[in-house]
Formats: sequence, C-alpha cells, structure tokens
Amino acid sequence: MTIDWAQFTPMASLGGGALIGLAAAILVIGTRRIAGISGIFGEVLNGARDGLGWRLAFLAGLLAAPWVVPGLAGATGEARFPVSWPLLLVAGLLTGYGTRIARGCTSGHGVCGLSRLSPRSLVAVLCFMASGMVTVTVLRVLSGEAA
Repeated sequence: MTIDWAQFTPMASLGGGALIGLAAAILVIGTRRIAGISGIFGEVLNGARDGLGWRLAFLAGLLAAPWVVPGLAGATGEARFPVSWPLLLVAGLLTGYGTRIARGCTSGHGVCGLSRLSPRSLVAVLCFMASGMVTVTVLRVLSGEAA
C-alpha cells in the first residue's frame, strides 16, 4: 500500500473539524439540541412541527456544503464522488436508518457526546471506529490490495 500525499490535507481537515465543532456549538447554544444528524433528519421525516425551520436549514447546509465551501475558500474544481448518485443515496439512507436503530450517530456521539464526556458516547465511538477498521480491512483483503 502506498500513501497518496496529495490527499493528505491536515489544514483543510483541521478547518473542517473546527467548522463542524462551531456548528455544533451554535446549535446547542441556540436551540439546546445536540447536532445528531440522523436524529434531526428523523424528526423531519416524523413530521416535527416545532423547530422545523432550523432542522431544514441544517440539512440544507449539509447538502450544499460540498459545493459552497470550496468556492468560499477559493478552491477550484467541483465536488466529485467516486460512486453513482443512486448508490450514494442508498448508502446514506441505510447509514441513517442504522444509526436511528442504534439510537445515535457519529455526529451526535463523536462530536457532541465526547465533548460532554458521555461514557455512552465513548463506547459508541469506539464501536464505530472498530467497525470502520474491520470494514476497510475486509474490503482491502477481498480486493487484493492488502499486502
């Protein structure tokens, strides 16, 4: 396995993480709600009337970010995803459904829960990370990439 150093972007990653933290802080201060994306989306689907406006704005911002933020930062090019839109949509819906069943998502536990020192969130994040590592390892072995 070789490392593609062109994809190593620590400053952009730090900036993105800071923006996620800022958005979560603004949401919790402004609404007293945790920025759990699957919970916000689930409440919209369940017909939540109270706070529908901020929920829709939050979700619209998530969808627009890949196209808006690079333009604001002066980057050139366009948002590209290495899979088809239908596959991306199905993957997102399945991930959201799974996180609703698990009673929490990576954003709610990983960003907000860990910052509140929640033991439940720590366990959830460790499970998310372990699942991700196992998935990547299995896919690399099956594709013959692992050496």
